[in-house]
Order: sequence, then structure tokens, then C-alpha cells
Amino acid sequence: MKHIDIVKILKDKDHFSGQQLTLCGWARTVRSSKGICFIELNDGSAFRGIQLVIDESTCPDYALASKQGVGAALKATGTVVSSYKNPEIPEINVSSFEVLGEAPKDYPLQKKRHTLEFLRTIAHLRARTNTFNAMFRIRSALSIAIHRFFQERGFTYVHTPILTGSDCEGAGEMFRVTTLDPCKAKPAGMSDAEFYKDDFFGCKAGLTVSGQLEGETLAMALGKIYTFGPTFRAENSNTARHAAEFWQIEPEVAFAELEDLIELAEAMIKSIISDVLDNCPEEMAFFDKHYDNGLVDKLRTLVQQDFVVLEYTEAIRILQESKVQFDYPVQWGCDLQTEHERYITEKVYNKPVFVINYPAKIKSFYMKQNSDSKTVAATDLLLPGVGEIIGGSQREDNLEKLERRMKELNMEEEDYWWYLDLRRFGTAPHSGFGLGFERLLLYITGIGNIRDVAIFPRTKGNLQF
Repeated sequence: MKHIDIVKILKDKDHFSGQQLTLCGWARTVRSSKGICFIELNDGSAFRGIQLVIDESTCPDYALASKQGVGAALKATGTVVSSYKNPEIPEINVSSFEVLGEAPKDYPLQKKRHTLEFLRTIAHLRARTNTFNAMFRIRSALSIAIHRFFQERGFTYVHTPILTGSDCEGAGEMFRVTTLDPCKAKPAGMSDAEFYKDDFFGCKAGLTVSGQLEGETLAMALGKIYTFGPTFRAENSNTARHAAEFWQIEPEVAFAELEDLIELAEAMIKSIISDVLDNCPEEMAFFDKHYDNGLVDKLRTLVQQDFVVLEYTEAIRILQESKVQFDYPVQWGCDLQTEHERYITEKVYNKPVFVINYPAKIKSFYMKQNSDSKTVAATDLLLPGVGEIIGGSQREDNLEKLERRMKELNMEEEDYWWYLDLRRFGTAPHSGFGLGFERLLLYITGIGNIRDVAIFPRTKGNLQF
């Protein structure tokens, strides 16, 4: 049906003033007073809606309009005029009105404010609230900003496989994919190769935890690439920051060392946050007001700061000398926990921090081994209020060192023969990182739980929708 998007009227009120237009949308609020019905209509094209004014004396459909409830799908034709209360805001004097889909009294979004916990139980409807309308609009804008950043810098966007036979992180936290009888257990003593030989792929398969390894193959041909897609982790973590399905941005850059990678990551974070602040001012103002007072100023300050680069060894010293009683003891060789990361970013520097050169024993097999034989050229970007948001490294380009590290971890080299080939044929220094998209959304919006930044969150014990 022919109609105009509300966003066009909001953006150019003067152009449409006095014109008769048809609009479609959903009722956000409905109220009647002294023969006039006011309906806030939102069609999803803008965060704000537009007010319909249905006058009993001029619109024959007044009785129908006044009976409608919140959530009803409506069609209205009327004239664009200036609001009586604020001449800068347009509204519609309705001449005809039609109900496309009623919303009865048991429509669950009757109140203006609901808890986020309640809204998770009706995830199929929560996008109709201001919070999630704003969230998913920001999610869209952030996605576009990420693509724009890499495209403007000559990166090639690639699509790495979702189905894979290799565990990039080597942690064994993959969701398994099989066509075998799920009730048939692998007999004791039987190898994986023997058990899975009659499976669909003829080998053990799973959902990817990262597109990095495959991305490296393309970086060795295209120079600069990035992936942006879903990844999966069967990690038994029921926290506000973990999800079983999440999106990652993973650039891989040929002829780049750790310093180059840090420069790229800092530029990206600043660029995409600036984009969202510029393109979603109403949505960001909403989150600033209702979820994290001072959020917009905090983000503007971040994009103007130089990020700190801190050696892991120095970070350990700072934590040990802080005299803070952490839940997790601090010693050289430990993996930094969220409480450690937040202390460094919030109490010591009050700005984002790149921690670099971690102990090799706590990092993945593919990371570049430093000359001290104890650490690797790795970095994590820590943000105040969140902790780690980016993990990356220079990749090990020396074949012998990579093979030795894989043996130390009891990894099957035949499963990675193609990855090792990259070190045999034209090997070169290269680096990359992974950015958790949902974690970045937590930071940008001030929302506290990863379940509230995805349409249908996939977490431990939750596959309701």
C-alpha cells in the first residue's frame, strides 16, 4: 500500500507542511480528551514517532480511533501541520483512519516501562519498546560504521565458513555438527577419525568459534581483509558478558606487526563510536538519560584520548602493588580477570588500555613468540566499565616455531596442514584481532547484559525463540 515513511516528515517538516499524506505504523500511545484522540504512531523508520490528531468534528473515524489500544497497526491519511505545543514538531490532522491489525487488552506492552528481565520473556515483541527500538537501530548503524571503516582503508570483506573441522582457539568449546544418531555414543577406545568416518563430512565437524585461521589464508593473497559474521562457543558461562552465539569482527593484515595492529584497533574504535554518535543522536540521548547518565560525554572523551599501551609484566606489578584484595590472586603468568582489567582502566588510567606481550602459556598457539621465549606478541584492548573487548596478536610466521608450539599443546598437525602451508609458501609477518560486536554494543549503549543487545540471545539453557 502506498504511504510515506515517518522519518521523511520528521526530517523535512517544512517541505511536507500542508500536504495530505498517508502513513502506516503502530500505536505507541492512545489518549482521548474532549472529542479529540491523540495517537503516537511509529513505523520503525525513525526512533521518534509522529502524533496523529483525530478530531471528532472533522474525522468520521473518531469513534474507531478512540477505541484502539497500544500496539495496534494503523493506517491514517491527513494533513501535515505544526504542533500547537511546539511549532518545530510536525503532526497529522487526520481525515480518514483505518485499523490494519488490532491489539487486544492482553497485549503485554501496556505499561511505559518494563524491566529488561521481563522483556527477555517476550523477545519477539520487545523491539517495539523504546529501549530495543533504539538498541537495534544503533546495532544497525554500528554495523554500517564498521564496514565503512574497513572499506575506506582498502580492506576486502570476506565470508569465512561457519561449518569447520578446526578449533581455532584449541579450547574444545565448539558446538558439534553431526548427522549421526545422537543417542549412539562413541565406543571406548575408538578414535574420532574412525567414529566420524561415516558422518556427513567424514570427520568431526562443528560451528566456528572464529574465522581467523581461514581469514589468514586470504590475507596472504589479498593483503588486508576482514570478516564480520556469527561465531559460536559452547562455553558454560552464565554471565552478563557471555553468549553462545555472537558476532565478531576479525581483520587480518599482511606485513603488519603488533604496533601496526594496535594502531588499527585504536583508529577503528574511535571511528565507529564517532559514527554512532553522529548518526544516532536521539537513540544515544535515550540511553544517556535512562541507562547510563553521562554516556555521550564519556564516549566523546574516549574518541579524543590517546589509548595507553601497557606491558603485561607492568600490569601485574601495578595490580600487586595496589593492595586491593582481588577475588582472583595476581601473579605473573595468570590470565587477567575482569576485576583486574577494570582496576587498570578505571582506577589507574581512566581510559582504554592495550595490554601487550602476555605469557605464552595463557595464549593461543598461533601467536608470535617473542625473543624472550616466555611471552607472545599479543594484545588485549581493555575499556573502562567493560574490560576486554578486543583480543589480537601478531601471528607466528615461523614454521618451526609454530610446529613446536602445536606439539607442546598436543595438537594434531594433520588437522592444520593447510594452515602450516601458509608458513611454507611465501610466509610473511601478519597480524589480526577479534572484536566482540555485542560487547562493544554493551559499552556504547550502557546496557549491562549481553542478552539485551541481540534479537534472540543464545545463552546457556536458552533457546526459547
